[in-house]
Parts: sequence; C-alpha cells; structure tokens
Amino acid sequence: MLKKRKIRRFKLDLKQEKLKTFFKLARAKEKLRKLKEEKEKKAEYKLSCGAIIFKIDKGILYYLLLKYPTYWGFVKGLVELEETEEQTIEREAAEETGLYDLRILPGFRQVQRYFYRFENQLIRKEAVFRLARTESWKIKISHEHENYKWCTYEQAIFVLKRIKANVALLTKAHNFLFEQLKQKGVFEFSK
Repeated sequence: MLKKRKIRRFKLDLKQEKLKTFFKLARAKEKLRKLKEEKEKKAEYKLSCGAIIFKIDKGILYYLLLKYPTYWGFVKGLVELEETEEQTIEREAAEETGLYDLRILPGFRQVQRYFYRFENQLIRKEAVFRLARTESWKIKISHEHENYKWCTYEQAIFVLKRIKANVALLTKAHNFLFEQLKQKGVFEFSK
C-alpha cells in the first residue's frame, strides 16, 4: 500500500514538473516574440529582389554565382519606387551581370529574412528570390562584384557553403527545377 502511494506521488510530482516546464517555455517563447516585435519596430525595413539564374547546356544545369566582397551569392538589389519584383530582377541582372535575356519562371518564390547593421542603424531586410533562365554564358560583372562562376549544383553548394541560407535557397531552387523539368521531360539529369 505504501509503495503504491509513493508511485502515485512520484507520478503526480512528475506531471507537476512537466507543467512547470511547459509554462516556463511558453513564457520564454512569448518574451522572445515580444522582443522580436520590438526589434522589428525599431528597425528600418528594406526590400530586395533577386534571382537564381541558371542555364541548361547539354542536359546539365548551371547556376550563376557572384562574388561579393565577403561571400558568394546571387543577383539581387533593392526594389526601387513602384517597381515590381520582375522589374527589379531584370534591372539588377542587367546592371550586375550584363544579362538582358532572362525568363523568370513562375511558381518559385522564396523569401530570406534577416537583420543587419549599417552605419549604426538596425535594418530589417527581406530578399525575395525567383528563378530565371538565360541562354547566355557571357557575363559582365559590375563594380559591386569581384568575380563570377557558372557552377553545377554540387559545385555551387561547395562555393556557397559559408552562407547556409544561400545553400538552402539553392537546394530549394534546384529541387523545384528538377521536378519541373522532369515533368516536362526536357532532359535527364542527376539530382
């Protein structure tokens, strides 16, 4: 009888500890949400649009990567007044790469969200990325970039590895393209 009481008491104590932990986590989560809201209110908002530019040659997908001063990434830039996403992408691609033949694919749209500081001002940034196809190999990089590369998916992942968000973005784009092209029977390539 005493043993059963101890077991019941232990189970009750365990349930109470679980409830305390649950409520602590809930309060912490709410506190984090409020801190995030305060941070967003204090930050200046900026919207960019960019493209994961690709080319298909002999059944192989190639992605265009641009070398910024501190990392490798994709074409992107700030949206100007009354510009659509597509217009921003086309303008930025022309300015940064000299490409004028982009075809933006419908159905793929990914958003990266992050904060950074610029001249002691907190900035809240959203960068919208679309997929765009080109037929050109010739690239003329702008003063913003140090270099460029056409890479297969595997090569691009290796080059981008420092920025995990860009690796994830490229992986989503590659998987999307793989499925689209597979459905259309455009060509066979390894995932």
